Amino acid sequence: MDGGAGRAGLVRLLGRRGIADREVLRAIGEVPREAFLPPELEEFAYQDSPLPIEEGQTISQPYVVAMMAEAARIRPTERVLEVGTGSGYAAAVMSRLAGEVYTIERHKSLAELAGERLREGGYANVVVRHGDGTVGWPEAAPFDAILVAAGGPDVPRALLDQLAPGGRIVMPVGEIGDQTLVRVERVGDRFQVSDLGGVRFVPLIGEEGWAPEEPTPPLVVPAPGGGDHSAVQLLREVGEPLPQIDSADLGSLVERIGGASMVLIGEATHGTSEFYRMRARITRELVEHHGFRIVAIEGDWPDAARIHRWVRHEPSEDGWMPFDRFPTWMWRNRETEGFVDWMRTFNGGRDPGDRVGFYGLDLYSMYRSAQSVIDYLDKVDPDAARVARERYGCLTPWQRDAAAYGRAALTLGHRLCEQEVLRMLEDLLVRRLDYAARDGDSLLDAVQNARLVADAERYYRAMYRGGHESWNLRDRHMFDTLVTLLRWKGEGARAVVWAHNSHVGSAHATEMGAQGQLNIGSLCRDGFGAAAFHVGFGTDHGTVAAASDWDGPMEIKTLRPAWAASYEALCHAAERPAFLLNLRDPVRTELRDELTPARLERAVGVIYRPETERQSHYFEAVLPEQFDAWIWFDETRAIHPLPAGRVTERAL
Repeated sequence: MDGGAGRAGLVRLLGRRGIADREVLRAIGEVPREAFLPPELEEFAYQDSPLPIEEGQTISQPYVVAMMAEAARIRPTERVLEVGTGSGYAAAVMSRLAGEVYTIERHKSLAELAGERLREGGYANVVVRHGDGTVGWPEAAPFDAILVAAGGPDVPRALLDQLAPGGRIVMPVGEIGDQTLVRVERVGDRFQVSDLGGVRFVPLIGEEGWAPEEPTPPLVVPAPGGGDHSAVQLLREVGEPLPQIDSADLGSLVERIGGASMVLIGEATHGTSEFYRMRARITRELVEHHGFRIVAIEGDWPDAARIHRWVRHEPSEDGWMPFDRFPTWMWRNRETEGFVDWMRTFNGGRDPGDRVGFYGLDLYSMYRSAQSVIDYLDKVDPDAARVARERYGCLTPWQRDAAAYGRAALTLGHRLCEQEVLRMLEDLLVRRLDYAARDGDSLLDAVQNARLVADAERYYRAMYRGGHESWNLRDRHMFDTLVTLLRWKGEGARAVVWAHNSHVGSAHATEMGAQGQLNIGSLCRDGFGAAAFHVGFGTDHGTVAAASDWDGPMEIKTLRPAWAASYEALCHAAERPAFLLNLRDPVRTELRDELTPARLERAVGVIYRPETERQSHYFEAVLPEQFDAWIWFDETRAIHPLPAGRVTERAL
């Protein structure tokens, strides 16, 4: 994990969320959050979310730490008291803002572990005590600022007494589950109270807090800005019912798509039948009645090229089975097979120029693409094919494991094959007019494969450096491939893209974008504006096809009900089995206002880990800015994978 890049991304995200104090942002950027987490959770360190730690407690959400520190207005010479040390992370952040930090933790093991972490991290101005934080630290008083990381019925009298003149207390107060963050300032003999908004914290246990026997719910993110009740009511009123996928009335959706040249259709998981079937249903409508002739998927170019030739009734000499690497079920499933069969039927009897094509946008198939380039050159330019073999030979030691190339590139300390694969692409592009005269449309396949090898080479190196570079390289490659297809097909070309929500919904509207990530959706929004139409999907519960680890076997897993602070929980509360929301131009304009406060959104890829779902499968988003339409299925079922090793005359 690249901690520096993670901290920089987190700082950008907090700035986007409204943290304006530069010193607070600097402090967040200086403290490695992974140092205060159990090792198995380090990969989630720079997500803006609370995480479980020892003793059944949590490390606070970075936004909450920053918000409270900003509200406390801590200055460099001041003495600060923290109630609720937890992992020690917040104390470490405050140590970069204050002269001295005193922190109290009621769990002895947590206090000892936090003290050890703070000492190892060199936070010499932090003192940790095991005890009851509600009674403060009298012998170290008075304090210029007191921050309480748990909610009590009121501000403890002991803490008020230990506050210095001009000092500030920042603390959540109120009943469990209905709390308000307040700032109490001491002005002479008086205390002035400011309301900082609704929050949800664990209860403050102690002599001047809640009794130990009170329930201790898990810490969650601050409650979204009000209006949840009205938002649910609006969803009930404006959500267009979708009783059956095959017979659903898509008129309003297609009308809003209008003259868009590309429609990006997402999915909340890579293993849900309803998402695949509804995506196919929308695409059929666009192909049959609105002139869309490009279907581009989040899949590898060579594999999709085999499907492309089959659905267009073109000959294929390839003897391998498409989509035969992990995760095979993502495209080798009955839902995709049904759509592919429909494409072949649709194309039957049509002129080649009017047939719909099937294309892959992704770049994982570095070696298969290299072989495709060589095979093409063998036919049109044998001399160039010999050169290609020499250049691509650089990749041969890692033929069976492309990821191993990235590891080796870092270990050997240089870029290995970069120049060779780039020269191969450049040569193809220079000669494209000559080749096109001899070979026509097959050139597109060769050029794209060469581009894929060049981009994949960079991708696998970036993947092992960490950070966001590999994600950005991959999505930029997919976007560039989409643009290439549109240009190749000429004026008036229209494309449908099938990819995960995290790729097709604009990253500008998510914490991904705030941390420096781009995606196909944000690139399309920047480059094409309203000519790109983005459709997202969501679900609450059911089953899903996924693996537990990369390259692991597919399992049918139970999808947990949505997290309380998510868009999915909001849709579930509407108590409708399935509906469509038009977000670009809603029937009721207030719908966008109600859905605009940022909430969590679930994303399940080919891996699903219910035990860490909040950390590994949720990110923050602003739905009306991310998508132009949203399709909801309350309960969903897993896709149906095709039998392993099946070989037939059909495409899959």
